[in-house]
Amino acid sequence: MSVVPADVLPGSALAAEEPAARAAELGPRARLWPSLAAVYRAQLSRARVARIPLLFVATFQSIGIMILMRGVVDDGAEAQAVVAGSSVLVVAFVALNLLAQYFGQLRASGGLDHYATLPVPPAAVVLGAAGAYASFTVPGTVVTAMFGCVLFGLPLAHLWILVAVIPLAGAALAGLGAALGLLAPRPELATLLGQLGMSAALLLGVLPADRMPEVVRFTRDLLPSTYGVEAFARTFGPDPDWAFVLGDLAVCGAVGVISLAVATWAYRRAAVR
Repeated sequence: MSVVPADVLPGSALAAEEPAARAAELGPRARLWPSLAAVYRAQLSRARVARIPLLFVATFQSIGIMILMRGVVDDGAEAQAVVAGSSVLVVAFVALNLLAQYFGQLRASGGLDHYATLPVPPAAVVLGAAGAYASFTVPGTVVTAMFGCVLFGLPLAHLWILVAVIPLAGAALAGLGAALGLLAPRPELATLLGQLGMSAALLLGVLPADRMPEVVRFTRDLLPSTYGVEAFARTFGPDPDWAFVLGDLAVCGAVGVISLAVATWAYRRAAVR
């Protein structure tokens, strides 16, 4: 009598289980860029109706601040700081404040569980949502910058620098807003932190730095949007120093990478709890 292994028998349980096990194996996780594009389109479509009125509020708020400051600041460097700070404030209102509220509510309502079940990288979720919210700031920022230039008599020749300022400042502020919303234990606290961050961008970004105490200037240097404001303000001069402009944009981009990485880590941390 010969002994035959059980796994080679046609009717054995092991032979039947092996194809079933292979069939039950999950496919590879989706790649980063296709997942990012899908999340971005989904976020853009769902937030388009709800966020457009808030974008008008952010734009009118920045325009109103410039009108109030018109009778306070002098022409020259102070006017340049007000226009640049008010323009970036639109980005801060949407990318920092609203994104902190969105992720805070998403965590509290269990919405992170939905994303956790999808085969998409965590970075795609954070970057897709941040990119969608930052996209809403483009028309408001451009309108605010043009209105400020006309109001204060500044040149319009270098407004093309907003092509770099908006995404870099938006990435830095969106990463910070997402991290605040994901790390806050309650949605109310996430809303509060987002409001405080926007208030800091208002006070430290719009007011001329020359009129601030030394301690406040140091705090201003820690704000991610400051470097976007400085880069934009430098372009209003008759002969901009493009080396300093590129340096400010590089710092803003580096802060954006760090803040988005922290937001991705915060998403992983919140999704597994």
